[in-house]
This record gives sequence, C-alpha cells and structure tokens, in this order.
Amino acid sequence: MPGKERTRSHQELFDDEEGEEDDPQSKNFLDDIDEELEPDGKHNGSISAEDARGSTPQRRFSKTCVKNVFTVLLIFIYLLLTAVAAFLAYQTISDFMVKLSQPVMSVTYKEFDSFSPPGIALFPGKAQLLSCKHHHHDYIPPLVQPGKPQEGDCEIIHVTYFGPFTNETEKHALVVRGPGDVRNKELIFMQFSQNETEEDFSAITYMLFAKFSDLTDSANKTEFMRACERNYSIWTFSGGFRTWVKMSLVRTSGKINDAVEFRQESSVVKFNDKRPVSEQTNELFFVVFEWRDAYIQEIRLVVTANPWSSLAILCGVFMALFKAANFAKLTITWIIRMRKRHLRNKVKELRPIT
Repeated sequence: MPGKERTRSHQELFDDEEGEEDDPQSKNFLDDIDEELEPDGKHNGSISAEDARGSTPQRRFSKTCVKNVFTVLLIFIYLLLTAVAAFLAYQTISDFMVKLSQPVMSVTYKEFDSFSPPGIALFPGKAQLLSCKHHHHDYIPPLVQPGKPQEGDCEIIHVTYFGPFTNETEKHALVVRGPGDVRNKELIFMQFSQNETEEDFSAITYMLFAKFSDLTDSANKTEFMRACERNYSIWTFSGGFRTWVKMSLVRTSGKINDAVEFRQESSVVKFNDKRPVSEQTNELFFVVFEWRDAYIQEIRLVVTANPWSSLAILCGVFMALFKAANFAKLTITWIIRMRKRHLRNKVKELRPIT
C-alpha cells in the first residue's frame, strides 16, 4: 500500500539512498535530528495501517514547517558564530598593532649604598673659588673668615674649551669630583667670591654629568666637555645665598640608545653677611651638592603586545570558525537529505497511481 511505503523506517530510507557516502559524524548528527522529528512508532520497522491512515496533510504540513524553522535557526546560528569570530580576530590584530607601535614606560627604583661620583662642572666666569670641602651627615661647620681662601680637599680638573653651539666663545670649567657615599650623606660645600660688577644680577652656572671618571679616562677632555654641554642641562645658583642642591639620577632605556640625566631639588637660604662694610664689596656664593636618596630611577620602554597570547586568541577564533563551518556543512547535508527523501516519497506515492 502507498501508506506503508510512505511510513517506512528511518533506516530503510537511508539504505535506499544510492551513491551517498557521508562521514560518521554527519550521519550521527542527522540521525539525531531525524529521531527528534519522526514520530515515536517508526523504530520498529513498520507501523499499522491505522497509523498510516492517521497521517493527515495538516500533520505533514506541521512537520515540514518545523523542519524549515529549524533549518533557518541553524543557518542563523552559523552566521552569528562567524560574525563573532571574525570580529574577535579583527579586534585582536588591531590591539596587537596598537600596543606594538605604542610602548609604555616602566619605572623602577634600584637602591644603592654608594654611587659613582658624578662630575660637577662649574663655570665661575670672573668669580674665584675660595674653598671646596667634603662633609658628612648633612653637617656643615660654621664659616670661618668668609670671603677669604681656605683649605679644601676636593679633586678638581680645569678644562678650557669652545662651546658646542658657538665656536667663538671660550669657556673655562672647574670640574669637581662629586659625592659618592649615599648612606653617610656625603656632601660638597663650595664658596666663591666675585668683585662688584655693573650687572643687575649675578649667578654661577653649573652642569652635572654621570661619572667624574669619564672625564679622567677621556683622551680628549675638551671634546668630552663639548659633548656633555650638548647633552646635559645647565643650572645656576645666585650670589648672597646658600643654595642646597639635592641630586637624583634617572636612566632611560629607549628603543635604540640609553640616556642618563640628573634631576635636582634645590633650596635657597639667605646669607647673613657679618663682614665689615669695606669687605662686602665682594659678593659671596655658597653651594652644597648632595644626593637626594639612595635610589636610582630607571625608565624603560616596554612593549605590552605579547605575540604568543595574540596567537593563542587567534587560534581559538579559527577553531570557532572551523566548528561553525563544520556545523554549516552538517546543516546543508541534512537539508539535501530531507529534500531527496521528500522527492523519493513523492515518486513512490505517484507510482501506484500511474
């Protein structure tokens, strides 16, 4: 009877498909779908004539509608998964390129008991160095006969050179070996005097560079001083005051070169001049150099883009795309099978009539 042929079991319909060779995963996937969509009585190989006569056109229409809805839902899920995976891949690559081109600064502090003595280059001009002494523990004894030369214990090198920016300007520098003992708060106290001039303001300029030993080891001290003046900043301290300079060292590591620079905190105290009026025509300068603390600040450029983490994310995205493509393949295979089954059943229904 046509009804019996139309209600054959699920396994018999698959056996009739000639030339179809599908993978086991696809077959199991389709079998699960068909078992959910087929009525409960079809796993015994055949059904009764009463069940066949009960298959009304309305029931077949409902079954086809459910299949179509399920097919559209599967396709929509596939497109959604594909869009999400593509967006994640684009976002991962964009973030990696931004982090690669824009490194961040990492600041670390290293503690030391002592530093390499820096070089303190002073440009006194017409001023005269009266004394230069090392002291410890921030203790500076009272001044004895200020304005007159006194004994000192500093290591000083005199260098004469032409400036790096104006070759016609000759400069005379007093390079002093700076303090190195940080724990004992070693400091250097210097005095200068200058005769009264017609200038409204008077000051002495100075410059700091990383190591005093770089100057002593240099074969050409004039070129070394020109290079230092080109790369380091120049500061000043005024007459009539005691300027206390506390230094700190900053090392910056860039992509190509490393740089060393000084940062300083200075405080100014007024000098109470108790000399006779006749001796006050010579203006006095006082300056103290000391390390601020026992830490050196190191700044490094760090690229936060990690190629391995980005690669892992991309691998996960590609796996999601692969799974979505496999899901779409199973969906299309299932649609094709449903179409062939529908056509084959329609032909078998029309065969007895012809």
